[in-house]
Amino acid sequence: MSDLRRELAPIGAQAWAAIEQEATTTLKVTLAGRKIADFEGPRGWDCSAVGLGRTQALARPPHDGVAAAVRRVQPLVELRAPFVLSREELDAFARGAKDADLQPVNDAARAIAMAEDRAVFHGYADAHIAGICDASGSSGLTLSEDYERYPGSVANALAKLRTAGVDGPYAIVLGPKCYTGLTQTTTGGYPVIQHVQRLLDGPVIWGPAVDGAVVVSLRGGDFELTVGRDLSIGYLDHTPATVELYLEESFTFRVLTPEAAVPLRYGKAQR
Repeated sequence: MSDLRRELAPIGAQAWAAIEQEATTTLKVTLAGRKIADFEGPRGWDCSAVGLGRTQALARPPHDGVAAAVRRVQPLVELRAPFVLSREELDAFARGAKDADLQPVNDAARAIAMAEDRAVFHGYADAHIAGICDASGSSGLTLSEDYERYPGSVANALAKLRTAGVDGPYAIVLGPKCYTGLTQTTTGGYPVIQHVQRLLDGPVIWGPAVDGAVVVSLRGGDFELTVGRDLSIGYLDHTPATVELYLEESFTFRVLTPEAAVPLRYGKAQR
């Protein structure tokens, strides 16, 4: 039996398949960081840290004439999002129901996806993660509330990337406010988002966990998401009426080339 303990859950094969599908669909829609970062793993639940290839000298040597240094590592963080399902709804799958209520699965999947992407784009200091927007903060540009001016901001961001010697293809990750504004505003008879798309040779990505937007290179080697356990569903407990499950993962994220991203923020730009 694995540590996920799924074998102990009073859930039939059809219900498990539906739960997995529901979670997968929500995760694919919500996760944006995995669309722009190099994915390393999954390395397994027993993976605890990523080696940084660097050392830190120790002030006190272990013996005269002997120098000592410890290897530097970045630990993986564990995320867990619990949720509760009705056994009555789960039993309905065995009877052929196609409309059983799996909203708690959606809620948990969205929550853990948002947590991962917040770390990827905006950092998670307690887990020793510097996000893309924080690491690349010195290159940030200001976003206007006038959505017709967005193509100009994107063009300026692309110029910054090229000036820094960062090749494409390029993509833009849009937070909810930006995405809505660009799809609802038109110029020249077309939604502004189409004008933005034409400036890029990569995708426009919806990123619900992103504040503002960020233009990034997709050339590879700049952003690294290392996963120990990929997003998995486990079992916690059950009663005669409910089953308690959870979504779990372990990961860390590193910005290897801060120059490969240009954040676009509302408010004052950093110089």
